[in-house]
Amino acid sequence: MKTACLVTFGCQMNVHDSQRMEELLRADGFELVAEPEGADVIILNTCSVREKAEQKLRSEVGRLKRLDALVVVTGCVAQQEGEKLLSRVSHIDAVIGPDNLHELPAVLRELEGGAPPLVRAQFDTEAPRFLVNEAAPGAVASSAYVTTMKGCDERCSFCIVPYTRGPERYRSADDIVAEVARLVSAGAREVVLLGQTVNSYRDPAVPMPEGADPDDSQFASLLRRIVEQAPSLVRLRYTSPHPRHVTPDLLRAHAELAPLAEHVHLPVQSGNDRVLKRMIRRYTRSEFVARADALRKARPGLVLTTDVIVGFPGETAAEFDDTLSLVREVGFCGLFGFKYSPRPYTPALKLRDDVPEEEKQRRLEALFELSEQQLRDHLLSLVGTRATVLVEGPSKPGSKTWAGRTQRNEIVHFEAQPDAPFASSLGAGAVATVEVVRANKHSLEGRVESLSLPSAERPRAAYRRIALPLVTEAAKS
Repeated sequence: MKTACLVTFGCQMNVHDSQRMEELLRADGFELVAEPEGADVIILNTCSVREKAEQKLRSEVGRLKRLDALVVVTGCVAQQEGEKLLSRVSHIDAVIGPDNLHELPAVLRELEGGAPPLVRAQFDTEAPRFLVNEAAPGAVASSAYVTTMKGCDERCSFCIVPYTRGPERYRSADDIVAEVARLVSAGAREVVLLGQTVNSYRDPAVPMPEGADPDDSQFASLLRRIVEQAPSLVRLRYTSPHPRHVTPDLLRAHAELAPLAEHVHLPVQSGNDRVLKRMIRRYTRSEFVARADALRKARPGLVLTTDVIVGFPGETAAEFDDTLSLVREVGFCGLFGFKYSPRPYTPALKLRDDVPEEEKQRRLEALFELSEQQLRDHLLSLVGTRATVLVEGPSKPGSKTWAGRTQRNEIVHFEAQPDAPFASSLGAGAVATVEVVRANKHSLEGRVESLSLPSAERPRAAYRRIALPLVTEAAKS
C-alpha cells in the first residue's frame, strides 16, 4: 500500500484542510503515516501569515530531499508563490493552493505516471467548492471542525490572507447544518465553525434584506439552525470573529443558545486608535471595548481571548502602553502575541518598519508577562468551583489522568478512581462534572464528581432565555 505523511503548519483552517486531505488520500488507497521517513508522498501544508514562511519551507524541503518521496506543497505559501516555488526551491513535485486541494489524488496519479512538476493554484470564485468531513462512524473525533466560508474581504493592512485565500465565499446554511448533523450522528460532541472572519457569514441561498447594514450578517441565524437541528450537540464554538460583526443578533444568540461556548476569541491587534486606523481594522478602541462588554453582559461568565501585534510601523512606546491598558481593561484570559513582520502584497509594506527588533521583543515580553498574570489570576479564581468538562482523552499517551475543556475553554486535568461507578465509561466525548482543586500555570486540576454520555435520543435544552437589554448604544456604534 502507498503511504503518505502530512505535515501541517498554521491555523485551525490548515488543520481542517489537512484532515480533509487525509480523507482524500485514504479514499485513494493511501495509508497515512506519522513520520516522513519511508513515506511515498510527503505533503507540507503551509502558512504564510508570519515572516520567513518561504525560508522555513525551503529548510523543511532541504531536510526531506534525502528521502525518496514525492514532495507536495499545499496551503497559503503554495498560493502565494505558485510557479515561483518550483524555480526557487528544488525537490518540489507539486504546488497546490487551498482552493485546489480536491485535485490532490489526481495530481499524485499524474506525478506517479511521470508528469513534470505541477502547479494548481487558482481561486474558485465562480463556483466555490468546500471540502466536507465525510463523518464516517468511529472515525470522527469528539471535537470536529466545520468550515462555513473561505477568504476575507477585510483588507487589514498587515495581512496576507486576502491574497492567499481570496475574497469571501460562503457555504449554504443547508450544507453546513447537514454536515454538523452528520458529524454529531457519527460521534462528535463539539463542533468548531471556521472562517477567516467567521461571523461575517452570509447564506448565498438567502439574500440579505435590501438596505442592510454592511456589518450585519446571517451568522447568528446559522448558529440557531445548528442548535435546533443537532439537538444532541454538547458544545458549539467558532473562530475567528471580527469585532465589526459582533451584532445585536449574535449577542442574543450568546444569551439564548445553551451549547454556545462561554468563550470568544476576539482579535483586537492594538489598543491605540491611531495604530488601529493604520492597520485598517475599521473600529476604535472604545467600540471594541463596548462589544466585549456586550458579549459578557449577554452571557455572564463568558471569557475573552485575543490576538495582538506589537511593533506595527510607527507604533510609539506610548501607543504600545495603550495596548497594555486595553488588555487590562478588557481582562483577556489569554492572547496570541506577535511581532509585526512585513508580508508580501500587503498595504503595510508602504509604511516604514521603523520599530527596532529589540524593541519589538521588549514589547512582546511585556505583553506576555501581563497576559500570563491575568491568566494566573483567572485560573486561581476558579479553585473551589465546579465546571462541566468535555473529555478529550488522556492527558498524554499512557497516562491515567484525563483532560478536557470547560465551556470557557480552560484545560482541566483529572483522575477518575478505578472503583468509581462511572470509571469504565470515561473516554473522549464524555461530559464530566468536575470540582476544581488546583490552578496550574496554564490549566486546572479537578476531581470528577459525575459523568454523563450524551445521547442522540435525549434532546437537551437548546435555549437559555434572559430578559435583559443586550446591546447598549455604544455597542452598536
